[in-house]
Amino acid sequence: MAGGGELTPVPGWLERRTSQAPRDLRERVLAYAAEAGGASPEALAMAGQRALAAVLCHAGDRRVALDLLAADGLITLALLAQAEQAPERLHIFAASLLDAGSRGGD
Repeated sequence: MAGGGELTPVPGWLERRTSQAPRDLRERVLAYAAEAGGASPEALAMAGQRALAAVLCHAGDRRVALDLLAADGLITLALLAQAEQAPERLHIFAASLLDAGSRGGD
């Protein structure tokens, strides 16, 4: 996070938090995040939903296992970003993710 309570740009914040992940997983997470527009909680959640949608489109195909891991990581990162940015709203943000998931992401 930057000093003013805002997240730093994607290369810093997201790269630091994915630096210990296996290379292939890290690259997939970064690609989904870049496609969704960055490292804001909302962008990371959107990226996670897109990754999960890719899995659901190919259910039973083991080749999407990396997308499933990326979806999990992206949602975790979205929650972390929200906790760092506005912890008092974490419960609302988490509930919105559950609600979006129960509606299929719409």
